[in-house]
Amino acid sequence: MNETVTQAYKLAKERYTAIGVDTEKAIEALKKVKLSLHCWQGDDVLGYLFPDQTLTGGISVSGNYPGRARSVDELQKDLSKALAVIPGKHKVQLHSIYADTDEKVDLNELEPRHFQSWVDWAKEQGVGLDMNGTFFSHPKSASGFTLASADKEIRDFWIEVGKSSRKIAGYFGKELGQQSVNNFWIPDGYKDNPIDKLSPRLRLIDSLDEIMKEKIPEAYTIEAVEGKLFGTGVESYTVGSHEFYEAYALTRGKLWTIDAGHFHPTEDISDKFSAFLPFGKGLMLHVSRPVRWDSDHVVILDDALIRITRSLVRDNELDKTNIGLDFFDATINRLAAWIVGARDTLKALLMAFLSPIDDLKKAELEGDYTKRLALTEELKSYPFGAVWDYYCQESDVPVGAEWLEEIRRYEKDVLINR
Repeated sequence: MNETVTQAYKLAKERYTAIGVDTEKAIEALKKVKLSLHCWQGDDVLGYLFPDQTLTGGISVSGNYPGRARSVDELQKDLSKALAVIPGKHKVQLHSIYADTDEKVDLNELEPRHFQSWVDWAKEQGVGLDMNGTFFSHPKSASGFTLASADKEIRDFWIEVGKSSRKIAGYFGKELGQQSVNNFWIPDGYKDNPIDKLSPRLRLIDSLDEIMKEKIPEAYTIEAVEGKLFGTGVESYTVGSHEFYEAYALTRGKLWTIDAGHFHPTEDISDKFSAFLPFGKGLMLHVSRPVRWDSDHVVILDDALIRITRSLVRDNELDKTNIGLDFFDATINRLAAWIVGARDTLKALLMAFLSPIDDLKKAELEGDYTKRLALTEELKSYPFGAVWDYYCQESDVPVGAEWLEEIRRYEKDVLINR
């Protein structure tokens, strides 16, 4: 027990108590939040089903930092190391290409048994698993179209991939006792101006409906659909646009996935939560950091992240929102990327909890905008860091940057030798 951390927390607690904020209550609220760490940060989105595959679908990774996980076993060990220095109990997102099997199987042939080692690992770690069907980096996606393809044979292949991912997600949920979110993102679209914008979307509706036809208990899994403004190679027309998937989620009772990097750079995605949730079943977030656009930089504690978490907490939307991370950076230590992104997301949530929300809402309702502005500005310099350090200490994870030394040792002992 670090007495300096404890004393700093006691002083911070007094400061927050004076403005009506219960720090213990804030910490308890944070403990209930489960982030979903994305496995693909650990191996540069390559997976292990097709060892010689190259990235397609507008996906690219910069850098060649030593230590990329070359197998499922290495990836699980890296995730375990990262999770050990992140406070709380969380989830991990998988993709179809992360199946653990020696069999030669294609994406449409995957079954729950090909993910048995992941379930065993998740049980050992006490974490949940989310799922993503892989609709890219495959010969049958080379045309730029998958579920919206005009070629029925291509379309039918990807429909089977989608059905497979649902069965796997249902297996995760049943085995681990917590709902597995199964996210759908496809790269379909045109580089230049199309003549027919309607037909691909009608085909996509039919494909998704066919995938979702089998009833799987929502206690085990629920689907989320993810739109995009545009992608590399499909700059002129994206079949699965935001409007398309928002409408599909609303009419089919699915989650709508909002990725922080998939919108116009000037859009504030946090403003979309309260616009959708009164009508929709729920949200899946992919928290990323777009620089200029969807460049998937490591999440940091910036204004955009603070606005995201503040909106979720102030509007009491966490119960209907799943928070996943989505970035990949191979210019730095890959474990450090996970840790920085996850810890900063949790810090931003704590900042939101450490706020006199009811008092601020009352002032707003009464038209006291002076108080609203003054208090929210003063909160920016309140000692939330002392509360965070105490939470880490109580969670038995490193305080401050102490975790970096652990990761450096792991890099020296493990990563460099790969």
